[in-house]
Amino acid sequence: MWIGIDDTDSPAGMCTTYIGAVLVRRLKERGMRVRNTRLIRLNPNVIHKTRGNAAIAIEVDGDPEEAFALTCACVEALAEFDDPRTNPGVVVSRVRPPPDFYYAALRDYCTVEEAIEVLESVGARYRGYKNRRGLIGATAAIASDLSDLTYELLAYRRREAWGTPRKVDRQSLFYAEERTYPHTWDTVDRENAVVVGVPHTPDPVLFGIRGESPAWVREARSFIRSEETACEQVYATNQGTDAHLIPEVIGALREGRSYLVRGTVAGNPTTGPGGHVSFLLADSSGEVRCMAYEPTKGFRNVVRQLVPGDVVAVAGSYKGGSINLEKLGIACLAEAVRIHPPVCPACEKRMTSAGTGKGYKCRICGARSREPEVEHLERSLRPGWYEVPPTARRHLARPLVRGIPAWEEAYLQAGQECR
Repeated sequence: MWIGIDDTDSPAGMCTTYIGAVLVRRLKERGMRVRNTRLIRLNPNVIHKTRGNAAIAIEVDGDPEEAFALTCACVEALAEFDDPRTNPGVVVSRVRPPPDFYYAALRDYCTVEEAIEVLESVGARYRGYKNRRGLIGATAAIASDLSDLTYELLAYRRREAWGTPRKVDRQSLFYAEERTYPHTWDTVDRENAVVVGVPHTPDPVLFGIRGESPAWVREARSFIRSEETACEQVYATNQGTDAHLIPEVIGALREGRSYLVRGTVAGNPTTGPGGHVSFLLADSSGEVRCMAYEPTKGFRNVVRQLVPGDVVAVAGSYKGGSINLEKLGIACLAEAVRIHPPVCPACEKRMTSAGTGKGYKCRICGARSREPEVEHLERSLRPGWYEVPPTARRHLARPLVRGIPAWEEAYLQAGQECR
């Protein structure tokens, strides 16, 4: 059977993955065989999410009635019921729902009623608490289709340590990444010298390690020195897969979805208040503003080097009429030029503008010219893919160390000719 749990935490504490880890141990104590554990990220733009919009799915052999009672008891004992925004959902089903509901919750928006309809169709046991919104994520988690997957090891704190400063040796985290990269990633941000895998929120998580296999995340964990842990759990996950991205044209973008969009840079990038960098992207259906916010750090320097005519693909969430950049692919670069007034052949001095549309005029001898001097600039930017640093990366965004999926590369290159 499959067990699904969602929406048990709040900004003040708890973590659905921790409840999943506790439940795994209680299931095993009852003699049930746990076959698989999944951490499933859903649409990152949902306004009701606490932090990363994660739900848990556990595949287990045993009695469904006993498992359902055990899961409900676990959620009722640990979930943050006092927070009005916490609305847990529990699902137990012998039949996995079709993956359509998972993809809808991953890339779009779903209702509690739609989740219940799916659960009824497969004869699932379910319980929703308060407004029952957690049934959406719990249903999506057990319906998840992981054609591409990664793993995360999560270490949890002892209860008496919750809410106190975490004790994780910084140097050991950098050493763990050094020893296991590229098979693990995003434990630290080496470029910006920042620790990424240790949260700052008041929840039970001590640290997390993401990687390509259970063996590699455990290898990285062996190098980390920290306070004593209560328990640790390895989850299969859709993190780092770009599963949330939808290829689309600009004119069809809808608020709160995540897209991969191809087009031509339509204006020089500008830096606004706070250091945020933006540019216009155009295709045959319209224009959209693309944003590289200050937390993306050095990635903004890549964006600043774009010029009108560059053919690119951008990945990110469409919010407030802009695409918030997670990744940028450059198919081909336009020629960059700088225009200067021509030099007067008689006086050897630069001419000045004679007025809009009137060319240039020498202030000394009065000679005129219609043609400017064109300087062709060498560009340091190269075609290829560029990404935000680990400190700014979303859970679902695929890091370049994992490679570019064939469909994304084909989308970048298809149907565009460089001028």
